[in-house]
Amino acid sequence: MASNIENKPSSDNEKPNLWQRLKKLFNPDPKTTEDMVAIVEAASENEVIDEDAQRMIAGALEFSVMHTRDIMIPRTQMNVLRADESLQENLKKIIETSHSRYPVVGENIDEVLGILLVKDLLPLLYSYDSKSQLLTDTDQSQKIIIDLLRPVVLVPESKRLNILLKQFREDRNHMALVIDEYGTLSGLVTIEDVLEEIVGEIEDEHDPTVDTQIRQISQSNFMVQALTPISTFNDFFHTNFSDEEFDTIGGIISNLFGRLPKRNETINTNNLTFHVTHADNRRLYSVRVTLESDSESTKPDPE
Repeated sequence: MASNIENKPSSDNEKPNLWQRLKKLFNPDPKTTEDMVAIVEAASENEVIDEDAQRMIAGALEFSVMHTRDIMIPRTQMNVLRADESLQENLKKIIETSHSRYPVVGENIDEVLGILLVKDLLPLLYSYDSKSQLLTDTDQSQKIIIDLLRPVVLVPESKRLNILLKQFREDRNHMALVIDEYGTLSGLVTIEDVLEEIVGEIEDEHDPTVDTQIRQISQSNFMVQALTPISTFNDFFHTNFSDEEFDTIGGIISNLFGRLPKRNETINTNNLTFHVTHADNRRLYSVRVTLESDSESTKPDPE
């Protein structure tokens, strides 16, 4: 019996797939990166790709011509640990900044001894309680930290990001220190910084949620995320910052400074001291808020 199954030719009305539509857009062949960006923008306007895909493709196209200096965190804004400080003091910095790895320096920031992975500290901390002399003894702490250090990876400011990403992947490394043409420390860069140039901001498990935007760390000190809405901040501290011009407390703080503040800068207002704990050359991330001794901020407003 003859089979009734036939291989029917494709219908002329069948819609072309994404690749076929992109091939049509890529005719004639682009000659420069600018040509490719224009084609991608046209593809987005014609709804061949969505806006997220457009941003990622455009980011990937610009990625190969960018250099490490374009995205690095400057040396003045680096979060570092000091080998000559106790474990207790360094743990306080780790808790405040919530990174997974830190450069460890000696007498000054130019003397980088190595990279400390926080996870390497965990087995040690599990063995000792908070009152242990190990945590407060500077000499013992220095020996322990140095024994845990991993080698420093150095990259020049001029290294292109596509090459840097390949190096990160091949070496299975997540952080590098950046040096200028004279071998002087300029800053640091992480694999997350590199990837964000393609895919945009990467939110991880340590990024704040509504419930963790304000965290009390002592009787009069609070860690506050810069993205905390002004209304949330006002409700918590019983302050009256205006939300007409800015939406977040980070906007208020930047306005008080008159610019984007740097790490470790401090400013006082409304019986509150704002100490910048985490910021880079692009944005403000978190501050430590200290209540002055005579502050009424945390007390309920009188009815």
